Order: sequence, then structure tokens, then C-alpha cells
Amino acid sequence: MTNLPPIGIRLLPSLDGTPNSSRTLRYKIFILIFTFLCYTSYHLSRKPISVVKSVLNRNCSLSISDPSVVVNTSSHGNNTKWCDWKPFDQDNAGSLLGSLDLAYLFSYAVGMFISGQVAERVHLRYFLSAGMISSGIMTILFGMGYFWNIHNIAFFIGIQVIGGLVQSSGWPSVVTCVGNWYGKGKRGLIMGIWNSHTSVGNILGSLIAGIFVNTAWGWSFIVPGIIIGTLGILVFFFMVPSPEEVKCELPDQLPATKYTDRATESSDLEDDPLIESLKSVDRINEYGATNSQSSQTSLISLDKSKERPISLWRALLIPGVIEFSLCLFFAKLVSYTFLFWLPKYIHEKANYDPEKAADISTLFDVGGIFGGISAGLLSDFTGMRATTCVLMLALSAPVLYIYNLYGSLSLAHSIGLSMVCGFFVNGPYALITTAVSADLGTHEVLKGNSKALSTVTAIIDGTGSIGAAVGPLLAGVIESSGWNNVFYMLIGSDIMALLLLLRLLYKEISSSLRRS
Repeated sequence: MTNLPPIGIRLLPSLDGTPNSSRTLRYKIFILIFTFLCYTSYHLSRKPISVVKSVLNRNCSLSISDPSVVVNTSSHGNNTKWCDWKPFDQDNAGSLLGSLDLAYLFSYAVGMFISGQVAERVHLRYFLSAGMISSGIMTILFGMGYFWNIHNIAFFIGIQVIGGLVQSSGWPSVVTCVGNWYGKGKRGLIMGIWNSHTSVGNILGSLIAGIFVNTAWGWSFIVPGIIIGTLGILVFFFMVPSPEEVKCELPDQLPATKYTDRATESSDLEDDPLIESLKSVDRINEYGATNSQSSQTSLISLDKSKERPISLWRALLIPGVIEFSLCLFFAKLVSYTFLFWLPKYIHEKANYDPEKAADISTLFDVGGIFGGISAGLLSDFTGMRATTCVLMLALSAPVLYIYNLYGSLSLAHSIGLSMVCGFFVNGPYALITTAVSADLGTHEVLKGNSKALSTVTAIIDGTGSIGAAVGPLLAGVIESSGWNNVFYMLIGSDIMALLLLLRLLYKEISSSLRRS
């Protein structure tokens, strides 16, 4: 059954019309911008909790607008928690705040594996629209806890659990849309630029939440919730998940020559257990390029009606999926610990008020934008995705150590080191979740089955999301013993992410040396 274009597209004269190359280009630009805005709103709506933590639990003897000023609290005796939002006014506040992160991120991780399977079986426009509207509702409900004067931890955890599940609809959907419209030639650069939506969303979420955090923190959630919900409605009317729906040209899903021309290398992988597992499909090379590419790469001629969603097990057998998934577990652990705890870290370590701490924390994401673009550009130029990740991970470990030592010395140190830290931490994370996921999801061994992209993306990002759940939880527990220990945990995770890519690093370097 042929899917008709959404009604909004049919009413746009600039996009509707006779199929040609120019029209396809207009659609590509439109989809890139639209999916960028969609996922920006996802991150915008999940960022406020990290900003609001600073007022849910703080030292009430200090002025909220100027922490260097001591407030007269004689009427409250020695109680320095009288202004905190119950139940976050107790000694276990760090653990409670960490449990909010865990509830959201764990349900997000579980939901990611489910979403990948669902996204391949339903129309992506409906799935993404429903997910965004539901995410908006959950975000608004969290903010309404302020106005309804709710102090029950079960309410906030419940909202986080449901919110995590519905937010998991976003990533498999938008990556699949972009993967369907763009070929592999310059995918690293295109997706590196496109993936800046993560940092842009974090920045906007911090700025919006910071406006209300000192007055009525409920609005810090309600405004982002309205934004993502509104965009969800627009998705229903305007999103076009694939070129076939509007009779546009299909992209070339063959990788760039540097990345896949390795027919001479197949002998190196004869004994690879993953390769042996896939013999029933075909013998493949480093990332699965077959020795008989001509029989497997006729993507455009493939009968789309015969495509079937692949199982999680089949997706796991694609070489590179397991390594990159486990690497992302640790890379995302580091990134999301910063996402959920950086404003509070800056607030306590540098003694800035919550609004200023939120503003400074956005610089981490500014650095992340350039890190993601640089990683994509470098990996496109070299054709070596794993090597690019290993290089940035190797540099991020000492940068994390330096940031913890000197990041709070002055405003200049905070600004400069936050950006450098974001550059190296978010670069590998951005590359794996975008270009690498799309490459593996449109793998030659799949014989052009585009329905596999959502599942592969969900496996990689879902595994990473488990790490994203563990990181903030550990930070909440460890933080009471000192921020130094939190950073030791982050550095250790960074090193683990690097070690997991050593096999692919070796193969990429060996291939490069043989070609030269």
C-alpha cells in the first residue's frame, strides 16, 4: 500500500510538483532542517531537570541570587534546608535526584529497544508525532508539580519513567528519516553538523530553564513541553520519512570508496566469529562489505514491498554493532553525567548562582557542536570512523582531569575548559550515534533492506542509554564523597570506551597501510 504524502506537504507549492533533481534537493534540505528542529526539542525538554536541581536542593543560608551573601536564617535555627523542595530537603537528596535521572534514563534505554522495533513496523510520521506530543505532556506535568505543590517522590519518578519511554521515540525515527534521504558519501560531515541539534537543544533548554529557575521553576518544564508538543503536531502534517512517498530520487547508500573498498582485506577476517555467524548471509569485510558487492548493492532496484524488519539478533551480528554499542555505553555515560549534573557542579564548585551556572554549562554543549562536526569531517576524510573515535577519546581523558582541577578557578577557566571538554567528550558520542549508526543500519549485508536502520540505531543508542542511566546515578551517589571521585569515574569510563574500539582501530589502520 502506497503512503500518500502528508496533507501539509501537498499544500506546499515549493515542495510539491514534478519529480526532478531540484525537487529532491529541496526535500533533502527540508527534512534535514525539520528533523534537526524535532530532535532539538527533545533535548530542550529533557535538559531542565539538570538546571532545577540547583534549587530543589541547596544551602538556604546563602542568597539564591548571590551565593556569596549570607542570609539571616535565625527563625529557622540551624536548618539550612528549609527552602528546599520536599522531599529533596533531606541528607539523601543526592540519591533522590539521582533516582530521578535513573528512572528517566533506564526507561529511555528500555524504550529505545522497543522503539526501534516499532518504528520499523509503523509509519514513522505517526510514531514520531505521537512521541513528541506525549513527551510534551510529560514535561508539562513535571512542571505542574510546582504549581500543584506536589512533594511526593513517586509522582516525579512516575513522570520520569513515562517520559523516558515516550522520549525514546525520537532518535530511531529522526536517524531513519535522515538515513533514508541521504547517501553515505559525506554522511559523517552532514550528520556531524546535523547532530549539533543535541547541543543546541541542551543550550536552549538550559537558557529557558534558567530564566524561571529562581522564581517559579515549574515554568522551566512547561515552556519546553509546549515547544516539543507543538512541533509534534507539525510533524503529523509535514514529515516525509522517505523519498518514495513523494516520488523523489533514492540516495546512493553505497559507502565512500575509502570506507568500503577493501576486497583485498577479506582474508584478515576469515576467522572473525561475527563473520562466521553471518556466512548464511554472505562473507563480508571489515564493516561487512561483501566480496560480491555487485550482487548486494542494487538498493534502488530492490523490491521495497518484500522488505521485512530484521530481528535484534540479526542486527547484533552485523560486524561493528557490538563494539560501537558497548563503546557508546561508556561514552554516553560521560556525556549524560555532564548533561544532568554540570550546572549543579558549577554551582557548588565555582559558587555561582543557579541561573549563571546554567548559562555557563551551555558552553560545554557549544564545544560539543564543534566536536561533533570535526569528528564527522575527519572520519569522512580518512574513512576511519573507529580511529576518529579512539583519537578523541584518548584526548578527552586528560582534558577531564584538567577541567576538574582548573575549571572553577575563574570565569575564563570555566568558559574555556567547558568548551574544550565538550569538544572531546561529545565528538565520539555524536559520531557513533549518527554516521556510524546509519552506516551499519544501511549495511551491504542487509542487501538494501532499509527497514533495518531503526533497529540498528535503537540497539546502538539503547545500549548507550543504559550507560546514560548509570552515569548520573553513580554521580548522585559519589558526589557526596567529593566531585574528584565523580571525575575519576568519568575518566575510567572514557578509557573503557577507548579500549572497546581497539579491534576496529587495528583493522582500520591495517587497511589504510595496505592501501598506501
